[in-house]
Amino acid sequence: MKRLVEKHPLAIRWFHWLNFPILSLMIWSGMLIYWANDVYRVGWGKTTLFKFFPESVYKTLGWSQKLAQGMNWHFALMWLFVVNGLLYVGYTLVSGEWRHLLPDRNSFREALLVTLHDLGLRKGEPPVVKYNGAQKIAYTAVVLMGAGSLFTGLAIYKPVQFAWLTGLLGGYEWARAEHFTLTVGYVLFFLVHIAQVVRAGWNNFRSMVAGFQIVDAQHPAAGEPVPAAPARPFTPTLPA
Repeated sequence: MKRLVEKHPLAIRWFHWLNFPILSLMIWSGMLIYWANDVYRVGWGKTTLFKFFPESVYKTLGWSQKLAQGMNWHFALMWLFVVNGLLYVGYTLVSGEWRHLLPDRNSFREALLVTLHDLGLRKGEPPVVKYNGAQKIAYTAVVLMGAGSLFTGLAIYKPVQFAWLTGLLGGYEWARAEHFTLTVGYVLFFLVHIAQVVRAGWNNFRSMVAGFQIVDAQHPAAGEPVPAAPARPFTPTLPA
């Protein structure tokens, strides 16, 4: 027998689904800006393994010669990104959702066990909770990355007006490199997050769309307390 259990509040779902297109468009517009001075690569010395990005990529995707368009979109979307992020953090604090999301002292150990299980190196099932240790760390990290993107973005957008911030981040070039690194981090998070959603299945995806999940009636849902095992009756034994 199945039953419906609420998992994600409406506000959390709204913030989640708004943030996805906003952040995707910010990455896209950021790439239009990056075209004008694409200096980053992976390599050492004069040896380059690969560069972000070859000119053929810009031409194929239509990213070249669009610096002004990219800057207009990027700075307009920045306000939506900041407002959505502040509302999300504010809601988690007021509603108490932060208790489910903030990592605790067991989260790193649990994240390791979850990772080993997902890689097929551990057979034991992760604990049934609303957010496991790996999710707590990842979702908290994304919020911190959002703050980092805001500060590094302001530092490279207005390096004179925010000279104190630019200097705190190591200077203009360091702030720009940090901003770019955070963008790479978002892309990696997207890839892992989507892979995990596909792996978890439709029931988990539906909980972020409709807010509920379907569980077996005899089993607790994620976030519900696990019932204690019934006590065994005490049978006294008399000496012979």
